[in-house]
Amino acid sequence: MPTTPAATETRPDDTGPTGPAASRPGRSAVRTLLRLWPYVRPVRARLSVAAFVAIVASCVGLVIPLVLKWLVDGPVADRDTRGVWLGALYLLLLGVAEALLFGLRRWLVARPLSHVEAELRAGLYRHLQRLPVAFHDRWASGQLLSRGTTDLMLLRQFLAFPLTFLLVNGVTILVGVVIMLLQDWTLGLVMLAPALPLVALSAFFEKRYAHAARLAQDQVGDLTTVVEESVLGVRVIKGFGRHRSQARAFRELAGTLRGTELRKARLLATIWAVIVALPEVAIGATLVVGAVRVADGALSAGTLVAFLSTALALRWPVESIGFLLAMSQEAATATERYFEVMDARPESHADTAAPGPAAPHARPRPGAGAGRAGGLRFEHVRFRYPDAAPDSPPLLDDVDLHVRPGESLALVGATGSGKTTLTALVPRLHEVTGGRITLDGEDITTMDREALRALVAVAFEEPTLFSASVGDNVLMGADGTAGTAELDRALAVAQADFAHTLPQGTDTQVGEQGLSLSGGQRQRLALARAIVGRPRFLVLDDPLSALDVHTEAAVEAALRRVLADTTALIVAHRPSTVLLADRVALLSGGRIAAVGTHHELLRTNAEYARLMSGGQAREEEEDEDR
Repeated sequence: MPTTPAATETRPDDTGPTGPAASRPGRSAVRTLLRLWPYVRPVRARLSVAAFVAIVASCVGLVIPLVLKWLVDGPVADRDTRGVWLGALYLLLLGVAEALLFGLRRWLVARPLSHVEAELRAGLYRHLQRLPVAFHDRWASGQLLSRGTTDLMLLRQFLAFPLTFLLVNGVTILVGVVIMLLQDWTLGLVMLAPALPLVALSAFFEKRYAHAARLAQDQVGDLTTVVEESVLGVRVIKGFGRHRSQARAFRELAGTLRGTELRKARLLATIWAVIVALPEVAIGATLVVGAVRVADGALSAGTLVAFLSTALALRWPVESIGFLLAMSQEAATATERYFEVMDARPESHADTAAPGPAAPHARPRPGAGAGRAGGLRFEHVRFRYPDAAPDSPPLLDDVDLHVRPGESLALVGATGSGKTTLTALVPRLHEVTGGRITLDGEDITTMDREALRALVAVAFEEPTLFSASVGDNVLMGADGTAGTAELDRALAVAQADFAHTLPQGTDTQVGEQGLSLSGGQRQRLALARAIVGRPRFLVLDDPLSALDVHTEAAVEAALRRVLADTTALIVAHRPSTVLLADRVALLSGGRIAAVGTHHELLRTNAEYARLMSGGQAREEEEDEDR
């Protein structure tokens, strides 16, 4: 698979109509399209053969006027009926040969171009999986979807047609001009008169159309985003009766896109009209000059017929310049948009220069590495989001925290205090800005990412399920060797035995985003996914928030047995969840303000007591509601 150089991540607004990509001065379409060469190189032989066949087919078409010249000046002038029939046979054979050669060209390019498109799409998907969470936080999903669908379709169309026929038609025009000049240089100069205006107009058209094409493709991405969000959020839209406002927003975006497409159509119509008109005027002038010369006896009728037939054969190659340039510009824009994603810097296995010992793939025994550096440790950790203002305070500042081997530690704090962000630093979903995090004494930035994420399992407060079976969703948290026994165990611990009562049991497809299940069911399946692989380190971000009190109590009872064999960091809001942990850490003002047992902090820390009293009150209200 071809690789692309890493570059700075692109912000989504950099790809919009007002971003630099849409108005980048001096962008070379040729230089942009050359970036596709690593993907085209494996099939270059077949594409070259296809181009050669197309050139031969076009040149066969240019032989037809020469046969006409022989036919007019020979058999027709001599009233040789037999010769006329022979000439007609020659013309028929040439026409059949031209058609067969063009058919062969299309057959030659079909398979390799489908391979190129598949490689481009697969490469984009693989790269998206390797890009950091910060990239996906900033990019609209519709923009990414449009790059993987519409843009790749434009690239395949370019490789199938304009790429070949810009070369084929260029060679055809050159050969045709040589033939015309050899037949009569005076008429040839008349025919070449529009060449310079056409070149100047094409250059002007290219710049204008490139801007409009980029604008349209970015607007398609915006439209795709609206459609996707409306489909995923249809329950909210219906629940609040916002379907009319959503439809109005979609209509406005669609209208904007329509205006841009009409602008493209006007540009194409203008260039097409000029490209068609100038050669037609040249052909008319040639006919007048040629007829006068034939009448004067300076030119044979056959030569005039052949010359005009050659000029007419060149009409299609000349007239196609406009839309071939348009398609090439759209392909260049699609290539630029594709590589805006491919150039974004992916997660590497280890992003630090300092060498460190390789992370073990086999999980250590519980309690291994005990000591001061054992377990999970945050050492002077600082974190600021990449797009935060440079003078803004960091979200996390000088966080020092130690979760001892085999210990469960609850992380408590007010909303927005950075609890979720802190947990996301452990599996390196975000990278620390300063300080370091160690697992059993090893800096996580020196560890292979796959090995790190094999050691750390995560369950998020907002569970994400995929359009797959219940079993596949849960076993995603295992290393590939887990079977039915591990699946049943994880479901039992998470109190997700409801999966066995679904229509096809654990083979039931949960649907997109798992929205066919309740919030509590999705959360329990996400918890089962986190524990199915018996992870060495477990990070739980308020994993029981959607559960009722009774189900929560059952999950906690089963979860205690799991926590006894792992090192766990648990974001908690309810006192009942806090009681799962051996100790509690209070996160306040971006720092760890206090660490101790639940009862110790209730007595000694007013902020913690206030947070817990609020949580206790909420639980009592829930009990009363039930």
